[in-house]
Amino acid sequence: MGGHRLAYALVRPPGHHSERRAFGGFCYLNHNAIAANFLAAHGRVAILDLDYHHGNGQQDIFYARRDVLTVSLHGDPKFAYPYFTGFADETGEGEGEGFNLNLPLPEHLDPPGYLKALQRALQRIEAFDPRFLVLALGLDTARGDPTGTWAHRPEDFRRLGVEVGRLGRPTVVVQEGGYKTRTLGLNARRFFEGLAEGSRW
Repeated sequence: MGGHRLAYALVRPPGHHSERRAFGGFCYLNHNAIAANFLAAHGRVAILDLDYHHGNGQQDIFYARRDVLTVSLHGDPKFAYPYFTGFADETGEGEGEGFNLNLPLPEHLDPPGYLKALQRALQRIEAFDPRFLVLALGLDTARGDPTGTWAHRPEDFRRLGVEVGRLGRPTVVVQEGGYKTRTLGLNARRFFEGLAEGSRW
């Protein structure tokens, strides 16, 4: 709100599995939902969740609202936590109908396939035309992460950052998953390098 184009919340534990009345997946406070709810008083907000697991918390919290668009790319709940939510037919209810987009993805997916899904997500966000973007950044899509099955390498994270940066919106990045500690820092660095490159800040 002070005019900065980018803020980074490096938080642990993560938060995107915290719902209004329940918590799980190591999550107790839904940090990205808290940020989005605050920012929504000043304009429309989109939440983009790039964690390997579905962002069921923000879906639950904003499911009946149209001022906050929730978009999640994640492993299909047929095989990935939290199993009970994150299906493509969950699109919102009441005033929020059409303002929740789930993109459940296959268990084995290469970086180009993921990038294609991300581009679809970004198109929906551009159509919504938010004033702010809250990015739930999960780095558990990395190769060898113990909680995921995908294979993003540092250069892939840089490319994802470029694509997100091209939205050109003031962005709050909230740390979510990512548990391969030997590569976690490098993957985060490459993502932010791409984000800066794509946004040209």
